[in-house]
Amino acid sequence: MLALYGPVAIFAVMAAGFALAPMLISAILRPKHPDPIKLSTYECGMETIGTSWIQYYVSFYVYALVFVVFDVETVFLYPWAVAYGKLGLFALGEMVIFIGILVVGLLYALKKQALRWW
Repeated sequence: MLALYGPVAIFAVMAAGFALAPMLISAILRPKHPDPIKLSTYECGMETIGTSWIQYYVSFYVYALVFVVFDVETVFLYPWAVAYGKLGLFALGEMVIFIGILVVGLLYALKKQALRWW
């Protein structure tokens, strides 16, 4: 039984090698002499005025997460809508449960006022 996993292990080692080889080669070959010009902040050809570090509100992160969740929901809805004729009522029930879970999450976020702008 263990002999069946030999090719899988070989492919895993090869995949890791293909992933790590470019990183090792670039670590060896890249130039390692930064100067003040390379370390300076560059934006639109102008030097920055004041500090470049600013603080963002956590609410922006929450908005981004909610957007990603509903964007992924849309990605799941398209193939379901295309194949709905072949899937039948069982698929409709699954999609109602899926959307219901997302609505419960949205209602929870609204109740906790996580989506309030300020």
